[in-house]
Amino acid sequence: MKIVEGVHDTRLPNGLRVLVRPVHTAPLVSVWCWYHVGSKHEQAGLTGISHFVEHMNFKGTRNISREQLKVWIERAGGTWNGYTWIDQTTYFETLAADELELALRIEAERMGECLYDPKEFESERTVVLAELQGNRNRPEYELNIDVTAAAFRMHPYRWPTIGWQSDLETMQHQDLVDHYRRYYVPANATLVIVGDVEADRALKTVESLFGGLEPGAPSLPPAVREPEQRAERRVVVQRPGTAAYLQVAYRAPAFTHQNFVPLLLADAVLSGGKGINLWSGGFGRNARTTAPLYEALVESELVVAVSSALLPTEEPYLYEISATLREGIEHGQVERALFDALARVSEHPVPEHELRKAKNQVLASLAFESERVTEIGHQLGYFATIATLEDLERLPQRVEAVSAEDVRAAAEEAWRPESRTVGWFVPQGMDP
Repeated sequence: MKIVEGVHDTRLPNGLRVLVRPVHTAPLVSVWCWYHVGSKHEQAGLTGISHFVEHMNFKGTRNISREQLKVWIERAGGTWNGYTWIDQTTYFETLAADELELALRIEAERMGECLYDPKEFESERTVVLAELQGNRNRPEYELNIDVTAAAFRMHPYRWPTIGWQSDLETMQHQDLVDHYRRYYVPANATLVIVGDVEADRALKTVESLFGGLEPGAPSLPPAVREPEQRAERRVVVQRPGTAAYLQVAYRAPAFTHQNFVPLLLADAVLSGGKGINLWSGGFGRNARTTAPLYEALVESELVVAVSSALLPTEEPYLYEISATLREGIEHGQVERALFDALARVSEHPVPEHELRKAKNQVLASLAFESERVTEIGHQLGYFATIATLEDLERLPQRVEAVSAEDVRAAAEEAWRPESRTVGWFVPQGMDP
């Protein structure tokens, strides 16, 4: 994996970091603009504001209307989108390489000139609340929100990215304007350009469009530290539904912690190797059919499906396992089978051939998820936001350096009963 190789890393006088990676395999360019602001930068009463601001920033700018934002990219044969999560907010355009200036102009306008019309604000509040309601109609979403909130007592990672309904209903127009002006500034942003471009020419265009923006200031980390979890926590959600769900969340290390990669490989041994590109579906993937977790839960006909996720984050987050139970199966049966499967990894070093298989799967996923300019742009900006490019570059070497004992020790540390939060979704009318 050579994502970082050939990257031109520049910082403008106003603090904007610019990463340019020429890739001449196709006449395309992908532009990503990253802001170091996510739900962890929020507070009670304003949860969901980062996601709300993201929505508002597709509503047009002082010089580009909402309709033009969409039509110009599509007319250029491109695609565009964005997302907000716990550590960051990002926007991107992937389009023909000769349209680079168009994408950069859009992002420069978004950084300094977004419109916050009060009528648009109220209209978009309705859209966000509808999105929240749609999410809450999915039992597995509701369970995940409650499990995450129970797993964290103090750290703002406990907030749902979309926010709590009561906050969305009461936050004011000025709250969003203030949030936008505080965080959407050059000193808190990383601009990434990947594709069929000349680095020097691309940088000159960036300087002409972004260089005159006021610097602002970088975001600060949350001023709280999550206390140690000393006992298992349990959550039961009962509401109408047709299937029962189980979710188990363990405390997990941050991406830069020495145990992150060994735990990533422990998950690969248990559930099958995955990559860590959130844009390519890294928020959770079903266990591979040859993996012990699949054999223990799906082949035994306890569950219909099971997935796991270890996500790279700036601060310690969660390792999660989710399962959809078969009809008539009790949660306790699934729990026992799951915990037995975890114990087999955490109590004994895995055989060398299984470790090699896990490493091959992880390394292959890292490579496959970094083949196209859009995915490369995502990885460069994502890891520049939560860690460093050097951390991303060293990832394959970190994978290769892990021993079987490292995997066992990391699993033992993470998968302790006292550090887990167990959540059940039980359809109304079914005994918990």
